[in-house]
Amino acid sequence: TVQGFDALRSTGVVSVEFNKVRFDQIVGNKAAKHQARRLAQRLMCYDLVEKKNPIIELGGIQLVRMGFGRPGTGKSLQIAATATLLLELCEKVGIPFLFWPLPDNIISTFQGGSAERMIPWMKRFADDDKIVYGPIDDGENVLEDRTRQGVSAGVREVIGVFLRYTEGAYAINRGNSVIEIFTNLPEQIDKAVLSRIQSRFPIDGAETEHDFLDQDHLWWKKLEKVNPGFVNMRDPRGYEYLADQQPSKSLSALISNPKGFVDPRIQQLSEKLTTEGIGHCDQDFFAKLFRSVRVVYPMFSSRDVRNIQTAVGTRVMDFDLPDEWFDKPDLFFRADYARKLDMLKDLMRANMRGLSFADIRLQETVTYLDNMASIANVDRERQITGLLERRSVEDEAQRRFRAN
Repeated sequence: TVQGFDALRSTGVVSVEFNKVRFDQIVGNKAAKHQARRLAQRLMCYDLVEKKNPIIELGGIQLVRMGFGRPGTGKSLQIAATATLLLELCEKVGIPFLFWPLPDNIISTFQGGSAERMIPWMKRFADDDKIVYGPIDDGENVLEDRTRQGVSAGVREVIGVFLRYTEGAYAINRGNSVIEIFTNLPEQIDKAVLSRIQSRFPIDGAETEHDFLDQDHLWWKKLEKVNPGFVNMRDPRGYEYLADQQPSKSLSALISNPKGFVDPRIQQLSEKLTTEGIGHCDQDFFAKLFRSVRVVYPMFSSRDVRNIQTAVGTRVMDFDLPDEWFDKPDLFFRADYARKLDMLKDLMRANMRGLSFADIRLQETVTYLDNMASIANVDRERQITGLLERRSVEDEAQRRFRAN
């Protein structure tokens, strides 16, 4: 494949070395782990002969994704675990794997230097002879909102290249590569970059009592292994360690608010339509809702609607590939493209039984719009929180002053 005068493929490129981590070593983040497993299986369906992935034809893969959450909640572990799983599956199936994280030195102080470094990195995702996984850690540093004061020329160059290669004349989507952006500050990501992101998933780390029990268990069991009996403490009653960390069967089981919006403004728009007799089983419900959301959140666009549609396609294809296919790759992975497509269609039809298209569409709309709104509102909420904290400190200072 040639683009202009530049060859897209290089025989000299090799995977960056990384620490091997398994998902059972990560506590919490069930949705992120589930989606990573699904992503890995979907990428494995890539056909090296036809140079395309039947999953793309069926609409069940998202190739630009973002994980966001507070510092210390497991984003770097998520990267390592996803890369480990992809490497293991590629070795089973017999497909070359390239772990291709964004380099730390991508931003150059020389004019044009950042774009010059970014272009070779992006070109690897057009390779057609391997699976390519490209994480961008601390994405707010290199993909910072260009409207913010003080954004460097280097960041602008990197974003310009990223946008052209993810959805533009240079964008090549064969279904064998994925870019994942991880950030603590999603509200600082450039708006055009955010619009390219087809899937956004929170990475919140340990949240429940059982999560914290399991986090402790993973820590002290190493001490217990060295010196049995050293950890002389009673186990919890009614809970088996790591039981809550088992893989989820479907995304439906992970949805906590399937029909109601968390964002109050979008919820009011939805309720207004309901009072007018228009429900989510009506096709025009979503058209009217999207038009109203566009007024409240001007950054909402047709690309966001396409992202929601992609998410619905992913839910329709939210099924496991049989273990037998991985144990005996000739059954599926080494079959011809047409055979792969037919086998996936059979699984897709079986998975669709019992599902409601209208409910899935509403659930994915709720998830996407709530994530979009939370990112858009976080700056405002951070300012409000800061003012409340300062007010609390002032009140406490006055109380102590009066007490003295």
